[in-house]
Amino acid sequence: MPRVQAGEVSLGWREWGAGDVTVVFIHGNLASKDWIELAAPLFPCGLRVIGIDWRGCGDSDRPEPASDYRNYSMQQHAEDMLAALDTLRIKFCHLATHSTGGIIAARMLLMQPERFGRIFALDPVTPIGMAFNSDQLSLFRAMMASKQLTRTVMATAASSLFLPESMAPNAIPRFREGTGEIQALFDRIVEQTFGVSEGIWIGTPVNLNREKESGELERRMPEIRHAHLVLWGERDGWIPLPDLRTMAATMPDCRLVVVPGIGHSMNLEVPALYAGYFGAWFGALQ
Repeated sequence: MPRVQAGEVSLGWREWGAGDVTVVFIHGNLASKDWIELAAPLFPCGLRVIGIDWRGCGDSDRPEPASDYRNYSMQQHAEDMLAALDTLRIKFCHLATHSTGGIIAARMLLMQPERFGRIFALDPVTPIGMAFNSDQLSLFRAMMASKQLTRTVMATAASSLFLPESMAPNAIPRFREGTGEIQALFDRIVEQTFGVSEGIWIGTPVNLNREKESGELERRMPEIRHAHLVLWGERDGWIPLPDLRTMAATMPDCRLVVVPGIGHSMNLEVPALYAGYFGAWFGALQ
């Protein structure tokens, strides 16, 4: 898999399609660029789509986390992404984000606003940040030691793929019929999760807490003037809808769409639907 130098780290990256319009995909926590691999073949012709792994994830380097995890902060991830774009000689592009990739993108947009065009945000962590209590941090630590627990928790991020009765407490998630290649990708993603750095497992919630406590990005939301299309799956139990409504009301050019029947990860749950929204938002730019 290709890698790109981004300051002190080398990041894994992948490219789909070719054209004059470049879209960079920034994935979420415990994830990788691979989360769009089933949707990418369905994107419109003429788009060049690039996925880049965060430090600590996918095919990227895994620096030893600092004791306070600050070398895995949202600001650090944003700086890594900008450095990777420099190395790839991408002077201008659009962004597609998922989950925690949304708040990383917000930092990128504030640092170099002229470098970016449209933003397509799927169930994003907003500039408001997120709060994790001690029990939730303990859950992340427990997940590090248990593949079954990790699979169960990650199933909640793609809830429409599983039989509803199998998502009850103490049950084992079971796929619906007909999920075929999506099931195979989900299982691979779970395996991939066990290769991420502790700076991701624990550092991400710790640093999202810091974003929430500081309030810096929340105060600066009016400065983010880039056109945003924000999608939220109505079955998403991870991202609070009120935060997205605040984001849509505060940013100058931000539209929120609630999608029925989908959970936190449309890109994985219904790749064709994700590609349809993606193409409608970016395809007209060609």
